[in-house]
Amino acid sequence: MRRGLIARSPAELPYAALDARLARVRTAMRATALDALIVYTNNTRPAGVSWLTGFIPYWSEALLVLPRDRDPALVVALTFRVKTWIERTSRVAEVVHTPRIGLEAGRRIAAQKADAAVGIVDLDHLSAGIADDLLEGGPRLALRDAGALFAHARAVADQAEVALAQKAAAIARHALAQIPPDRAELGEMLAAAEAAARRQGAEEIYLAAAPDLAHDYRLHRIEGHVACGARFAVRASVAYKGSWVRMVRTIGCDAAASRAAAAQLAAAARGLPGERGFADFSSWLVEGCRMAQPLEPLMGSRVVPTHPPAAGMLVSIAGRLDIGGAPVLIGAPALVGGDLLADPIGD
Repeated sequence: MRRGLIARSPAELPYAALDARLARVRTAMRATALDALIVYTNNTRPAGVSWLTGFIPYWSEALLVLPRDRDPALVVALTFRVKTWIERTSRVAEVVHTPRIGLEAGRRIAAQKADAAVGIVDLDHLSAGIADDLLEGGPRLALRDAGALFAHARAVADQAEVALAQKAAAIARHALAQIPPDRAELGEMLAAAEAAARRQGAEEIYLAAAPDLAHDYRLHRIEGHVACGARFAVRASVAYKGSWVRMVRTIGCDAAASRAAAAQLAAAARGLPGERGFADFSSWLVEGCRMAQPLEPLMGSRVVPTHPPAAGMLVSIAGRLDIGGAPVLIGAPALVGGDLLADPIGD
């Protein structure tokens, strides 16, 4: 369950941007003869529905039902008492409340066309119970996977999406700047970083750390009292109005090493979707949103199979470099084939 405030900002996410996204998806639906599209959302897989409507659930689950030629409806398992909040924070024609979201979605589509061709975004990850309920509600519906269709339609980030990611990146950078290199207790430092992010409007922030890079490079959640080594790394995963980014910073290395690492990360971003820019990285990872998972592994030193991102797609990239005989972990969001959205070093 999320803890930060989720509120709509027409200035940051205007209706015109959402309408343009719907139009792109509908064009793809017509090209593939789909009568309707269904996108699943919950608090861990919110990115598909939020991209189309602005809706972000605190908890529970929902299905966005997008007919090819009619307004979208959101079928939610949330109680009726949050109806007005959903209507304030999302752009859908109708909000329907029911404990069996698949059954209701299937009935609504079948009422318009009994044998409709229905695309399911990321069908392989839709629960069997919801899929069964869809067919109970519409026994003659033809369900198809529409993951590739949706991923292609949303691949290139629009102006509103880039601006939200830049804001999320600024929050992440400010949060990491609250971690000084001369304090020994990591838990206190991470608490200060989280508080700073919340004050700047983060809907969510997850912090992970590698407390002593001399012994372990792995980033993980910190619980209890943990002392830091001379050099440690922290990763901030931040959500702001549905936009998720990651930023990684190494604390305790000198300014020259930090700048060298940032320059190599920026060069790698400009070289995407190619891998040549990562040749000097000991390990690396590119994450982005194709469907519903906000930060899905797309390519990297240990990612199989790969999903090379399109030029203009928003991604978060991270990696480990050995500079001057010591490890440096670094990461930041970027546009594929373009620049980093924020300097991962300064604030």
